[in-house]
Amino acid sequence: MAKLRLVHRCSDCGATHPKWSGKCTACGAWNSLIEDVEGPDDSLVSLAAGMALVPAGEPAPIDSIDASIGAPVATGIAELDSVLGGGLVPGSVTLLGGEPGIGKSTLLLQLLAAAQGKTLYVTAEESAQQVRLRAERLGALKDSLWLLPEMSLPHIVRAIDDVQPTLVVVDSIQTVADPELGSTPGSVVQVRGCAHRLVQEAKRRNLPMVLVGHVTKEGGLAGPRVLEHVVDTVLSFEGERHHALRLLRAAKHRFGPTNELGLFEMTEAGLVGVPDASSLFLADRRTGVPGSVVVPTLEGQRPLLVELQALTNPLSGGVQPRRSAQGVDHGRLSMLLAVLERRARVSLAQHEVYASVVGGIKLNEPGADLGLCLALVSAITNTPLPADLVVCGEVGLAGEVRQVGHISRRITEAARLGFTRAIVPGNSPDTQSGIKLQKATTLSEALAAAGLAHEPSKG
Repeated sequence: MAKLRLVHRCSDCGATHPKWSGKCTACGAWNSLIEDVEGPDDSLVSLAAGMALVPAGEPAPIDSIDASIGAPVATGIAELDSVLGGGLVPGSVTLLGGEPGIGKSTLLLQLLAAAQGKTLYVTAEESAQQVRLRAERLGALKDSLWLLPEMSLPHIVRAIDDVQPTLVVVDSIQTVADPELGSTPGSVVQVRGCAHRLVQEAKRRNLPMVLVGHVTKEGGLAGPRVLEHVVDTVLSFEGERHHALRLLRAAKHRFGPTNELGLFEMTEAGLVGVPDASSLFLADRRTGVPGSVVVPTLEGQRPLLVELQALTNPLSGGVQPRRSAQGVDHGRLSMLLAVLERRARVSLAQHEVYASVVGGIKLNEPGADLGLCLALVSAITNTPLPADLVVCGEVGLAGEVRQVGHISRRITEAARLGFTRAIVPGNSPDTQSGIKLQKATTLSEALAAAGLAHEPSKG
């Protein structure tokens, strides 16, 4: 066996360095070097093995390529199919990431149970008994679903030869290891090498494959950046562990768009698709409460109505006020507080401020700016907003209310749920939804339209 040596490898680009430094000289990333071990010819062995698996290609006119060969095959799970643009493409490799306990294994067991033909679930983390117990709870016990508790890559490839499945799930890629690579499971060398080999096997067999990936504490996929580049699709499974709602997004998809969103509800029987998420978000809403506003947001191509809540608490004695944001960007909240003070003369400098999006969803788009501003003023003035009102618009540093995309689709969704009024940017087009549009070009105009009278702050 070749002698191993200690190196420091960049988790972004995979470049090796003889010693640690704060910056990778190859790609310029900071704090990306991690300890790893490798043999003197690991890269050569891995490259030679990979090239041997790939058949030689032949040039051909682009119009002679048969596009039907890469057509997606429906998985039987409607929300997953909508994110994937119709289903899994034969020969494609999908990387699914998400926090521990969010429901990745549950989703994949339901996927395997719904698939046609033999399927293979490679569990490299859990025992076979643990997976069977989960399958019993989900009603996924089928004789066509084969289970392999294995961490060795050669044994996994041999099992694929024996079973001849129509779909393979590997849970997870960070725990799979190839003995020829010499380093420990989860290292950059192992993750990169095993991912390359599995991708090549999937392409060679025209076999769809799903790999599960760990995530870092920041929420990004763990391991080398090349892991995301080598696969065809990268899915992110999100949600709050204390809420039932789960969101499935595509960060990368070579066979379709990445702007679709899948919504699931975690139940005792597994994950259930949520076709009408707006009703779910607003089911427990209380009207007539200061600081509450409904915002029509857009997740991918799907309009959603969510409740945004704000709470303020006055302080005295020079105590540093607290700002807490859940579901909204903390930096965005700080910016809007400054805009309110400078442009609308509403000061919250001596107030604790709490902002939260109900239901565990995260609002990352600027279309929620105006709703958050109105919720803050509603809270500080103790004035409830009208129950039939929705608010949408981006707020600029000059206090102007700026246009947001697909305003008609947002308003139509609000009309479907019974709302009759909407405060929108001044240049928004008229709609035929039946909702009365109150257009505002500045933040002060929006506050007046909402009936939020306030006294200017002193000084």
